[in-house]
Amino acid sequence: MSRTTMLPEGYWDLKAEASWRNTPSGQNVTALRAEIDHLRRAMAGRATIDQARGIVMVLTPCSRGPARGLLTDISRQCNVKLPETAAAVVAAWEGKPLPRQMQLALRRALKDLHT
Repeated sequence: MSRTTMLPEGYWDLKAEASWRNTPSGQNVTALRAEIDHLRRAMAGRATIDQARGIVMVLTPCSRGPARGLLTDISRQCNVKLPETAAAVVAAWEGKPLPRQMQLALRRALKDLHT
């Protein structure tokens, strides 16, 4: 025995209604675009941070938490944002020299990590 459900005609049609009350204002659109741009940059930085954390984990034998802590320490000591520090570590892995200030901060952070 099959059961058939009858839907009203036009049930699947999508209807959009726009009125002055339910359209976003120019400020809301601008704020949303700014938030989207911020989230895109954050996601791009996160991938670099994860890559740098993996490099630290391989080179120092440590787990994820201490590796991120080491990157954060370097970032704080150099007064540089974490994604920039991570990018410098990745670039160093690929053969570019690590900036002198980051080299010194890395030495201090490694000393702290292993004591």
